[in-house]
Amino acid sequence: MGPRMQRKPMTILVVNNHGGAIFSFLPMAKRTTRRVLDQYFYTSHDVSIGKLCLAHGIKHLEVQTKIELRDALFTSQQANRDCVIEVESCIDSNAIFHRLSGMLRKFACQAADDALNMLSKFSIPDFIFHASFLCKIHSMEYSLYRIRLCAPPTSAYVNSKTTSFYRDGFILILSLEGGYVGFGEVSSREVSYSMNDKLSLRIAPLEIHEEDLLDVEEQLRFLHHVIKGTKISFYLPLLKGSFSSWIWNCLGIPPYSIFPSVRCGLEMAILNAIAAQEGLSLLNILHPQKVDEEISERSKRVQICALLDSNGSPLEVAYLAKTLVEEGFTAIKLKVARRAHPIEDAAVIQEIRKMVGHKIELRVDANRNWTYEQAIQFGSQVKNCGLKYIEEPVEEEDDIIKFCEETGLPVALDETIDKIGETPLQNLSKFSHSGIVAVIIKPSVVGGFENAALIAQWAQQQGKMAVVSAAFESGLSLSAYIQLSSYFELQSAKICKLMNKQLVPSVAHGLGTYRWLKEDVTFEPLSINRNQYSGFIEASVVDSDQILKKCQINQDTIIRDFSVEQVYSYQLTVDSDGFSCLLNVHETGASIEDDVVVFLHGFLGTGGDWIAIMKAISGSARCISIDLPGHGGSRIQNRYGKEDVLEPNLSIEAVAGVLYKLIHCITPGKVTLVGYSMGARIALFMALTSSFTDKIKGAVIISGSPGLKNDVARKIRMVKDDSRSHSLINHGLQIFIDTWYSGELWKSLRGHPQFNQIVTSRLQHKDVRSLARILSDLSIGRQRPLWEHLKHCSTPLLLIVGEKDLKFKRIAQEMRDEICRGTNNRVDSGKEICKIVEVPNCGHAAHLENPLPVIRALRRFFTGLESSSTPNRRADPSWVMNVSTHSTKKTCM
Repeated sequence: MGPRMQRKPMTILVVNNHGGAIFSFLPMAKRTTRRVLDQYFYTSHDVSIGKLCLAHGIKHLEVQTKIELRDALFTSQQANRDCVIEVESCIDSNAIFHRLSGMLRKFACQAADDALNMLSKFSIPDFIFHASFLCKIHSMEYSLYRIRLCAPPTSAYVNSKTTSFYRDGFILILSLEGGYVGFGEVSSREVSYSMNDKLSLRIAPLEIHEEDLLDVEEQLRFLHHVIKGTKISFYLPLLKGSFSSWIWNCLGIPPYSIFPSVRCGLEMAILNAIAAQEGLSLLNILHPQKVDEEISERSKRVQICALLDSNGSPLEVAYLAKTLVEEGFTAIKLKVARRAHPIEDAAVIQEIRKMVGHKIELRVDANRNWTYEQAIQFGSQVKNCGLKYIEEPVEEEDDIIKFCEETGLPVALDETIDKIGETPLQNLSKFSHSGIVAVIIKPSVVGGFENAALIAQWAQQQGKMAVVSAAFESGLSLSAYIQLSSYFELQSAKICKLMNKQLVPSVAHGLGTYRWLKEDVTFEPLSINRNQYSGFIEASVVDSDQILKKCQINQDTIIRDFSVEQVYSYQLTVDSDGFSCLLNVHETGASIEDDVVVFLHGFLGTGGDWIAIMKAISGSARCISIDLPGHGGSRIQNRYGKEDVLEPNLSIEAVAGVLYKLIHCITPGKVTLVGYSMGARIALFMALTSSFTDKIKGAVIISGSPGLKNDVARKIRMVKDDSRSHSLINHGLQIFIDTWYSGELWKSLRGHPQFNQIVTSRLQHKDVRSLARILSDLSIGRQRPLWEHLKHCSTPLLLIVGEKDLKFKRIAQEMRDEICRGTNNRVDSGKEICKIVEVPNCGHAAHLENPLPVIRALRRFFTGLESSSTPNRRADPSWVMNVSTHSTKKTCM
C-alpha cells in the first residue's frame, strides 16, 4: 500500500482479534486450560495497526459498531486515498461469532429448503417461473358485520346495566383472476352494546386496537382501488418479509402505514386465496414440507387455553376455574389487576390453585395495570402458586426485567409485542432475558401473519413460548389462527432440531375467546371441543381448514356490503376576465352538500393524482378534483373559443378567481380545499383572501408555502421560473421532466417504487405552452407573500408535511407561529385554528409517497370542522350528472 504504487485507492477492512482465534475450534481447546492455549496456540500479538498505518502514511480508522463501520466506509470512499479500517475484536468474541455463524448457516439452508418445497407445491407454469408471478388479484370487496357475544370482552369496560354485546368488523372477499376466493377478517377496536334491551347501540373501545371502524373502512376503500390487477408472488407465504416487500413494491404503500388489523385481514384473505387456487390448506401453504410422524400427529390438533374473567369472590372464580378444568381445559388464563389491591388478586389465584391442583397450567394477565410496587406485592403472594407466567405485570416497560429478577416469577410479553414497531427484531433483542418465558402474539394487533411469524421465530430461537392469541374475532379468524398455531408448533419442532435441543411440549394457545361467540359470521360455526382420546379441549386443524375452504358467510350478521363509488369525469367552462377555462373535473362520493372537498394538484400533476385518496374518503364526503389550467384535460380559451396560449396572465389571483366561480357552480355551500405544492399555495391564498373565504370552510395545505418574504429572493425565483418556462417550450416535456425531478426536493419520491409510473403520467399533458405559461405566471416569485395575512387567519388550516421534507417542515412551523401571533388565534385563547401533521417516511409529495396517514389526517380534520351555516340545498340540477352519464359540460358565468 505504499504511496509510490500507481493504482486506484484501496480500502482494507481488518478484523483484529490479536491472533490465533482459529485454534479455539480445535477439539483440544475444550479441555485445555486457557494459559496453555495462550502460550502455545493463540500467539497473540500487541502490534498497533494504527501506528503501522501512521508510519506508512496510510489513513487509519478504528470502529466498534455497525454505524461507525458504515460511516468509516463512506469516509474511505470520499477520501480518494488508501485506507485501513480496523474492527477491534478478541479471540473469545471471534469464536462465539463463528459458532453462531454455523447455526445461521443451518437456518439459511432450512429457509432455502422451505422455499423450494413451497415452489414444488405450486402449479407454476415454466414460462412465468422466473417472473416470480403466481396470479393476479381480480377484486377485493368487503362487508360490515355485527355478531352477538355472550358477554363483554375482558378488555372492554361497559355499564353494569348492559344486556347485549356485539362485535363489529369487516369480512374481506379477495378474488383471483382464476375465480378463486379467499376470505379475511378485519376487526376494529369497538364493541357495540345495548342497555336494558333497548335497540340503540353504544360503543365501548377495546384496549387492544387503536383504529376505529371509520379508520379501517377508509383504508379498505383505498386498498380496493389500488389492489385490482396487482400481481401476487408465490413468495408471499414464506412470511420472511415477502408481504412487506409486496405491499411496498406493488401497492406503493409503506407497509407499516397500514393498520395492523387491516394488514392482518389482507394477508389472511391473500393466503386463503392462494390456498384455494392450489387446492391446499392454509397450513400446507405456510409449511409445505413433510415432518416426522410424531410431530405430524401433534400438529393435527391445537391445544386451547381458557380465558377467565376475575369478577366475583375468590371462591366463585375458583369454582368457575374448576368447571373449565372439568370441561377439559388444561390451561387457564385469568385477568388480574382489576381489584382494589394486588393482595385481593393474589387471594383469587391462591384459591384457584387449591381448587384445581398443580397439574393445571395457570397464566395471569395484568395488562400493564400495576405499578412496579403493586406488582411486587402480588408476586410475593403468589410465588408458590406455580404460575406458568404473568403477562405484562408492570406499567413501565423498563421495569419488566427488574420484576423478573426481583420476584423470580416468569413473565410473558403482550402489549410490549403489540407496540413493537417497524423494527421488531431490534426492539425484541432487549427482552432475551431468561425470566421472560413467552410472547403473546395477536395477529390482528401486531400486523398480520408475517409479523406474527417473525416474532414467533425470534421467541422460539430464544427458547420462549410463542402463544397465538385472539382479540375476540369471529370463527373465520379463529380458524385461520388455528392453522397459524399449528404452523408455529411445526416451526418450534424444526428449530429444536436445528439447535440440537429436545422437543418442547406443545403450547396451549390463547384462542379461548370462541366461548364468547353467541353467533358467527360463517354459516358453519367453528367447533372446538373435547378430544375423545386425550380428554382435552382442542381445535382440529382439519376442521378449521374446512371452514376456510368452504366458507359461507352468514348473511344475518351482515349490516351492509361495500358499494363502489364511481368516479365521473366531466368538463365545466368557467368564464373569467378576457378568457375562459374548460376545466376537466373528476367527482366521486356521496352527494352531501355540507361535506364537499375540492382537491388541487401540484405543478405537472392532474386531478387524477387524488383519485385513490378521494375513493378512500368518498363514503363520507363529496370529493371533487380538478385539472388546473394548463394541466391534463383542461384548456385555456379566449371568449371566442380559440386557444390563446400567450394571454392572459394566469396569476394566482386569476386562477383563484376561476376556482371560486367553479365552486359556486358545483355547490351552494362552502367547500374544504385540499391542495398540494402549487395547489396548496392556491388553496392557502383563497383561505386567506376575504373575497374568497365566504366559500371556504377549511383548507388542507400539503407541502405549501405563503410565499417568499424577501424581495431579492422573489426576483431570483421569478427569473429562474421564467427560464424553466422557456426551457419547457424549447426542449419539450420529456427533457424538462427529467431535469425537474432530478432536484433535491424529489429525492424521497425518486426512491418510491411507483416513481417511474408517476413520471410517465406527467407526460400526458397536451398543452405544453399553457403549462409553461402557468409555470411562469404562477411562480412563487410573482406571488404576493401571505405571511402578514396569517396573523388574521380565521379559516381552519391543516398543514401536512413529509418527515424528510426539512424545508417545508420549517415553513409549516413558521406559518403556525405566525397564525398564533394573531390576536384571535393565540394558543392561550383555547382556539387552535391551525394544526401540523408530519407524515412519516416520506418527503415533499406526502400524499403520493405515504397516502394512508394523509387520509387519516384529512378525515380527522374534516370531522373537526364546524358544520357549515349554509342551508343544505341540492346543487343546480342542470349540471348534476346522471349516474349513467360519463361526461357533460356546463358554463359557469
